[in-house]
Amino acid sequence: MVMGSSPAQTAPPETDDDDQYTDVESVHSDNEEDHEDYRKGGYHPVAIGDRLGDGRYIIVRKLGWGHFSTVWLARDTILNAHVALKIVKSAKDFTQSALEEIKLLDKIKKTNPESPGYQYVAQLLHHFWHTGPNGKHVCMAFEVLGESLLSLIKRYNYRGIPQSIVKRISKQIIQGLDYLHRECGVIHTDLKPENVLVWIPNVEEYLQQETASVLEQIAVTAEPEPTVSTAGMSNSRRKRLRRKKKKKEEKQAKEAKEAKEKEENNDNTNNTNEDLENKVSSLTLTDDAKNTKIKTSVLDFTATASETEGSTQAFDQIVVKIADLGNACWVDGDYTHIIQTRQYRSPEVLVGQKWTDRADMWSMACLVFELLTGDFLFDPRPGQKFNKDDDHLAQIIELMRVVPRSLTTGGEFSSEFFNRKGELRHIKKLRYRRLRDVLHDSFLMPPAEADSVSSFLSPMLEVDMTKRLSAGEMLNHAWLRDI
Repeated sequence: MVMGSSPAQTAPPETDDDDQYTDVESVHSDNEEDHEDYRKGGYHPVAIGDRLGDGRYIIVRKLGWGHFSTVWLARDTILNAHVALKIVKSAKDFTQSALEEIKLLDKIKKTNPESPGYQYVAQLLHHFWHTGPNGKHVCMAFEVLGESLLSLIKRYNYRGIPQSIVKRISKQIIQGLDYLHRECGVIHTDLKPENVLVWIPNVEEYLQQETASVLEQIAVTAEPEPTVSTAGMSNSRRKRLRRKKKKKEEKQAKEAKEAKEKEENNDNTNNTNEDLENKVSSLTLTDDAKNTKIKTSVLDFTATASETEGSTQAFDQIVVKIADLGNACWVDGDYTHIIQTRQYRSPEVLVGQKWTDRADMWSMACLVFELLTGDFLFDPRPGQKFNKDDDHLAQIIELMRVVPRSLTTGGEFSSEFFNRKGELRHIKKLRYRRLRDVLHDSFLMPPAEADSVSSFLSPMLEVDMTKRLSAGEMLNHAWLRDI
């Protein structure tokens, strides 16, 4: 939802830092990591069949990559299960970030497994060091989860997810946030649909079938083919190598699929697998790496919009988990730096005010609105004489109709956006709309539903963060009582 704003005089310096919180694919046309980063301080070269962690983990296939790491589906030979194994670049800065991340993840894992919200936060299973030709790498093993809520939004063609499903998802996320904030003392700082993943029951059963032929092939073949360094190669040769590699991977995938289908026919397991296929679109990971993009899916199934719309019942028991804590921090810090992806960014962050765990609650409201409508609550755009931050603040004021003094004077950048009267400096004409009217008029939500949804979102959208309700308080809201 973009509520228009009119330009005025000159704009303040752009204070935006969107790129840090935006998942950006590689600049390479084939969407693979830069092979020149396979060097000292960079990525660790990995081949299918490699064993890491003193032989505990067998690499099955690649899941994704990012500036921070590569991520692989691996078989845990001790637990007889699959994990998403993140292998961090070996340079000092990456290593230090990974170690800080592990401290947070260990705290989350050990604080209180009996807490109701514990099950709704993705967990780090194991971490270890691996020494390779490019240095010493931090490795982290995570549980393997399903698609993100963004994928679910897309399944419904951006027309909104049924309210009964959104209520269930919302309660679980808020329980997870309550655990993070109140019990662990952790602020997520980047809550959005991409960072909430669907838990898939019995996923291990399917994975074992899917990867059995791959593991059998590993067992009978010679030493796995190593990753080829492309440093010093011409661009044309590098492209030929990648095309050859891609064809080989496609052939292996086809053979694995044929083997799986043959096994299904022999064992009469079609019904079980079809049920699981309907629940799973793609397999991803609990991605705590910054800017990691999932390149390939393990469970490569897609449901059409019509199939999804006709199977609301299949999602009635959906379970989700908060993931990607790569940007998380402790609640007792004194923070004013930019956090959050643009569309989910709180007003106190925009003006450079000290922020708290209530910033996550603002993001939560934006996330719920997006699940219900398929659209952003706030989607600011720059104008000729104002920047994104100006428009973002204008959209917030248009919707919430309040401009607390803490916002106009309490932030490092407040004076750049507001004059002494508490008015926006660079945008003069505002178009005010109530949240319930937006839900009813723009998204055709029945009046009673619009009222109840507005009642639920508004406490999390308090512009004055000191008045914004906590996760624990939001769990008592009437909108969640029937869940």
